[in-house]
Amino acid sequence: MKNRDLFQAEAEKDKRHQPLAERMRPRSLEEFVGQEKLLGQGRLLEKAIRADHLPSMILWGPPGCGKTALAAVIASTTRARFVPFSAVLGGVRQLREIIKEAAGARDQQGLKTVLFIDEIHRWNKAQQDALLPHVERGTVTLIGATTENPSFEIISALLSRCKVFVLEALAEEHLQAILRRAIADVDRGLGKQGLTIDEEALALICRSSQGDARRALNSLEAASRHLAAGGKKHIDRQVVEEAVQHRALLYDRAGEEHYNVVSAFIKSLRGSDPHAAVYWMTRMLEAGEDPRFILRRMIIFASEDIGNADPRALQVAVAALQAHEMVGLPESSLCLSQAATYLACAPKSNSALLAYARARRDVREHGPLPVPLHLRNAPTGLMRQLGYGREYRYPHDFDGHYLVENYLPEKLRGRSYYTPAANGFERVLKRRLEKMHRQAEDTSGGETAGSEQATAAGGGEGEDEGGDG
Repeated sequence: MKNRDLFQAEAEKDKRHQPLAERMRPRSLEEFVGQEKLLGQGRLLEKAIRADHLPSMILWGPPGCGKTALAAVIASTTRARFVPFSAVLGGVRQLREIIKEAAGARDQQGLKTVLFIDEIHRWNKAQQDALLPHVERGTVTLIGATTENPSFEIISALLSRCKVFVLEALAEEHLQAILRRAIADVDRGLGKQGLTIDEEALALICRSSQGDARRALNSLEAASRHLAAGGKKHIDRQVVEEAVQHRALLYDRAGEEHYNVVSAFIKSLRGSDPHAAVYWMTRMLEAGEDPRFILRRMIIFASEDIGNADPRALQVAVAALQAHEMVGLPESSLCLSQAATYLACAPKSNSALLAYARARRDVREHGPLPVPLHLRNAPTGLMRQLGYGREYRYPHDFDGHYLVENYLPEKLRGRSYYTPAANGFERVLKRRLEKMHRQAEDTSGGETAGSEQATAAGGGEGEDEGGDG
């Protein structure tokens, strides 16, 4: 069929100069390895592919899990026109040409068109909007591939017209099967080289590939070239280590995995698990995350989830930031590790968070309520004549340096925002507040002789212009 499929056209070319990962793309469902939840016998996607009755779909999964490989399988089995398209290289202009051809094929030949858009998350809203009506009318059946969460990257109108299939990172047994096939395949793989590989080397490639088949095949190909340079045929652990010098961790600082790892880090701190906390922190550091980002999160956590249960936690977090600024990586990673493990082990309380939330709710509901006269600053004679600060009572002139007083706007009198938890140092604060309240109730005000002097002097408020007492 003319112009049927770029994948099939590529298959007919000389593949000697193509990367191994490209040459080993599966040609049928039987060759596809992994994703049994989607492609196992009787599963929805498996039946749709075999029946050549495809819905518009989004294939979402991490790099190397088989999104493009699955598109190649669909390309080799569908009777429709299969048109591959890159969201990176193509734009709306090229899309219009494809739609025009698709409409012609449908009207003149009765052919459906399957449009495969790789990295569809790279398209902006306007580009996705341009595609929407053609998917809606069925001019094309869309297959979009993305490593990013479609909820964030695909417009809702387009997403609602597609079935989302979630692909998972490949397990090590899947990667081993793919590598063994590549070593043995004479036509497309490395079979002509007569290579052998030991189990330790195979396992190392799989572990370092982190579920990414493309990375695994690239590592195998690098090892084979390393051997060829020395005239050898056996791949062992040393060969793999020399061929694969760097292993990049799956951690996109702008993508979903970034937020997943950060979330796991914070939840581990909150759950008082220092082992998990330091693991997720190390994951971020080793993947190249800015230590300041991690430190900022720890400073916030120290107040949000620990607060006065251990006031030193905030000091530790801030000190870790200062230490990092002084010494930098890699040494400052020890400071981050110390801070993370301390925060994880510290007693927990979210009382500061709850106090702020309660006060914020009243501020938003009631607006800028007037400050009671006895709490107002009185730097001028006119203000004092108007009663500013007149009835303020100086706590230090009372037994226990405390007295019952209203410090809130009149409309909020009696409101309670901060409730110390019965945990860590907040137990001490809780007992202290309870003791002061009981003492105030027993003494019914409990003024000392000095209180009258304090009241006459304006409650101890500063007389300097602009000064607060």
